[in-house]
Amino acid sequence: MNPETLTLFYEPPGTLRLTVGEEKSYPKVSLYQSAPLSKPGEYVSLLDSKSEEIVLVRRLSELTSESRAVAEQELKRRYLTAKIQAITKVKQEFGVTYWHVETDRGPRDFVVQSLSESCAYLSDSHLLITDVDGCRFEIENQNALDEASKKHLGQVL
Repeated sequence: MNPETLTLFYEPPGTLRLTVGEEKSYPKVSLYQSAPLSKPGEYVSLLDSKSEEIVLVRRLSELTSESRAVAEQELKRRYLTAKIQAITKVKQEFGVTYWHVETDRGPRDFVVQSLSESCAYLSDSHLLITDVDGCRFEIENQNALDEASKKHLGQVL
């Protein structure tokens, strides 16, 4: 499919829809960032209501400006992340890790079931952590953390 023929919009409000030119309409779609997460805005998958892929958009820049704005808004909503600024306490018990952190959205407590499955390095010092509820926490540069936070992080990674 030619990405320029794709039109993304919300109708009714809060429900993402897709039309493909004059040919087809999908009343409910979902947007997912495929791989790699380190390249936002590339390889975005649009799925229908049955979670079947409609199209994989190589770059959001290939969409019309209106559809690109909707796609970017939807990706921000789906992949909302809190940026960890300090780790005040971390504790591991039986493979479960309990975190107390300061984020750009205030203090947060969260639980991670399996660090090996729930932590992804996006670069040498950029870490993405997903908790048991699917909430995402980001450490943009673990080298920039204060010494106490680095120590806490070193205890579990």
